[in-house]
Amino acid sequence: MMPPLDLTRVVVIGTSCVGKTTLARRLAGILGSEHVELDSVYWGPGWTPRPDFIQTVLAIAQRPRWVIDGNYSAVRDIIWRRSSAIVWLDYSFARVFSQALRRTARRIITRERLYAGNRETVRNALFDTDGIPWWVIRTHRKRRHDFPELFKRPEYGHAAVIQLGKPPAAEAFLVAMSAGSETINSGHTHAG
Repeated sequence: MMPPLDLTRVVVIGTSCVGKTTLARRLAGILGSEHVELDSVYWGPGWTPRPDFIQTVLAIAQRPRWVIDGNYSAVRDIIWRRSSAIVWLDYSFARVFSQALRRTARRIITRERLYAGNRETVRNALFDTDGIPWWVIRTHRKRRHDFPELFKRPEYGHAAVIQLGKPPAAEAFLVAMSAGSETINSGHTHAG
């Protein structure tokens, strides 16, 4: 029998548009933990980075319970060292890129307000090299390569890694957590 999984402080990672925030919000609700979306901490008005980003993340990481989603390398060490578990949404490029296109189109059409009142526009989403679809193209393969190497580092060895390869695996994980079955293998696991 595997020991219970420690979900006191969970970080949810994966490339842009993979569904980190959705999964993290649902998991935080199941666990009764605070949910923190790093994008909302990072972005200020006019798509400018907040100058107090690192200090804010330092304070958040010291809290006793949380579920944080995001991949900001500037604060990775702060968060991962304090985490008890890392959930990696490792979906295929085709799935993530199609989600990126659909989400970007929806946000442009509906003029959805995001962090600090910012909005995605045709110009900043499709014609700026930092637009989300372009970001997915540039980072998906890199993250798939880099994350397993990062997991091997001794400073992160204490955290259970849960690798979820498809949305049904993520849903099954949430269902198991909701049912109180926290006995998923607490080593480097892979699910679907």
